[in-house]
Amino acid sequence: MVTGASSGIGRATAIECSKMGATVVITGRNAERLQETFDALEGEGHRQITADLADRDGITCVLNQLPEVNGVVNAAGISMTVPFPFIKQQEIEKIFNINFYVPTLLVKSLVRAKKLKHGSSVVFLSSIDGPVTVHIGNSVYAATKGAVSAMAKGMAVDLAAKGIRVNCILPGMTETPFIHGDAFSEEDFEKDRNQYPLKRYARPEEVAYGIIYLLSDAASFVTGTGIVIDGGFTLQ
Repeated sequence: MVTGASSGIGRATAIECSKMGATVVITGRNAERLQETFDALEGEGHRQITADLADRDGITCVLNQLPEVNGVVNAAGISMTVPFPFIKQQEIEKIFNINFYVPTLLVKSLVRAKKLKHGSSVVFLSSIDGPVTVHIGNSVYAATKGAVSAMAKGMAVDLAAKGIRVNCILPGMTETPFIHGDAFSEEDFEKDRNQYPLKRYARPEEVAYGIIYLLSDAASFVTGTGIVIDGGFTLQ
């Protein structure tokens, strides 16, 4: 199952998993964009569930329609660029709800409902911001991703007895609609890209490949870790 599959890294992950022969269940809030992802999947037997996981009824909707799975990718999330002195409590609560509480409570619900098979793999989409570094104006987003990475480690220990592995992917900037808003100009992005040794941002599928590794049996002895995919940004 891939959450946030209607765009960006979530969409790329669902598509690349289907190319590897996986049967995929995709979820997202936007039915039209979710359908676009569904139409791009290869193979047969896939399912789509339109649901807002930030609403408790959304998680219930997913649980009621979801078969047993052996992999979960928590790719849904939002960003917010606000200088620290200007952050507001309601903004903090909103981004923590979507980026931290929702994926945490979703996995808890899946475990309690016995939807995760023995030997399953859970992958959280964290970030280099928070666990490793941070950018100006990104303190709240970084805090949510730091919390996600910490929770994944705790889950890895608590769920090991069930044979469930839990890991994180920590991307740097990735070329998705997620990053393009009103906060930065294309000139700003170009300057930022030049800070990466490879002089570009990741493509969504390049992050998806790391997620696929953690989902696969190739990572059967990997749990409680975070894999950085940032084109060398944090080496500097």
